[in-house]
Amino acid sequence: MNQPRPVKKPAPPLNAESLRQLALHYVGKYATTQSKLASYLSRKIRERGWDDERSADISGLTEQFTSLGYINDAQFAEARSRSFVRRGFGGRRLNEDLRASGIGDADAIHAKAHMEDSIFTAAENFARRKRLGPFAQEAAPPEKRHKQLNAFLRAGHSFELAKRFVYAEPGDEISDD
Repeated sequence: MNQPRPVKKPAPPLNAESLRQLALHYVGKYATTQSKLASYLSRKIRERGWDDERSADISGLTEQFTSLGYINDAQFAEARSRSFVRRGFGGRRLNEDLRASGIGDADAIHAKAHMEDSIFTAAENFARRKRLGPFAQEAAPPEKRHKQLNAFLRAGHSFELAKRFVYAEPGDEISDD
C-alpha cells in the first residue's frame, strides 16, 4: 500500500537576519566568490520571498563578508589555477572558469601568472591522465590522434603544445622549451 507523501511546508520568507544566516552557512560550506554568493542569495530570495521593511542588501552583505575575510576572490582564483594545473587543464579553460565565477581581472592576475608558469606541467598532467603521446602504451593511429588533439584543445591548451604531446611516440621525452 502506497501512502501519500506528506506535503512539505514551504520555507518562510527571508528577512535580513535569515539572509545573513543563509550566507554564513553557504560560505562556511563552499569556497565561493562575491559573484557566486550574490547569485545564490538572489536565487533564495526569488524562491522564498522577502519579508522585511528594508530591501535586501546583497551587495552590502557580500562586501561585508569580503572585508571579514570570509570571501577572497583572489585566493579563490589562485586555488582554481593550482587545481586546473593538477588536473591538466590549460589557460583558456581557466580564463573561462574565472569569468563564469565572476572573478575580475584584478583578482585573477596571480592565478593567470601561475597558469602561464605551469602551462607545460598542466599539459603533461593532461597527457599522463589521458595516456596520450609519450604516456600511451602504443602509438595511436592518425584518426585517434586527431581525436586526442581535439581533447587537448578542449582542455584549454594551445594547438602547438597539444601537437607536441599528441604526436610524440610512447616513451619519448618532451622538454619544456
